[in-house]
Amino acid sequence: MSAEPMRTRLNALAAALRQLHSALLDVARSDYEFMHGKIPSVFTFYNLVTGDPFFQWLRPLSGLMSTLDEVIDQKGLSLTERQLQDARQAYGLLLSSADTRFADFRQGFEKARHDPRVRQTEADVRAVLDGHEA
Repeated sequence: MSAEPMRTRLNALAAALRQLHSALLDVARSDYEFMHGKIPSVFTFYNLVTGDPFFQWLRPLSGLMSTLDEVIDQKGLSLTERQLQDARQAYGLLLSSADTRFADFRQGFEKARHDPRVRQTEADVRAVLDGHEA
């Protein structure tokens, strides 16, 4: 696959991961508000997401998204199947019980899987990783 189709596919993956992250954030926000009351503003929510331990489980996915964006935006880098394989492997590690570093992410993800939007966006990520349209 040439660089431009690979760039298109990696951009599709980045977009799918953002949608998954957004869906997970919505579920986490709902859970937080159930326990602590309504979050009064988007800025308060941002501060909670970046600093409150309740949302810490989402950070590995945020890190993957950031790294993927850096790869896509890197000037002079010819994108190949290798970058897609790396992204596939990193995403797999987030969900693999073999890697204990991401146990908190997996636990939060499993709790959020009941949400239809989470299920759909996760399927979209997998579709891009597997080479299908999302």
